[in-house]
Amino acid sequence: MLDLNQRIEAMHKRDVAVAWAFVIGMWFSVIFVAISTWGLAPSGAARVALLFAGAMILLFNTAAIMAMLRHYRDDRDFIYGLDIRFLDEARGR
Repeated sequence: MLDLNQRIEAMHKRDVAVAWAFVIGMWFSVIFVAISTWGLAPSGAARVALLFAGAMILLFNTAAIMAMLRHYRDDRDFIYGLDIRFLDEARGR
């Protein structure tokens, strides 16, 4: 059972790291695009609208990933236990 708990913990940590790497990459990408295309906006109002839309994308995607990670943490044993069981069965074939 200790081995199962260690495997669950390792899978969970890896998923959390990948999720946060995605969030950081998303933030850098959106900020880079905003800076790179700043001069292309035809007016100040268009810039404000684009900044607002970009901020909403960042806010909602970050919140969704945080909610997903919270769900993974709460149901960690069930979610990863199933994954490990199916991986072990597939490896045994």
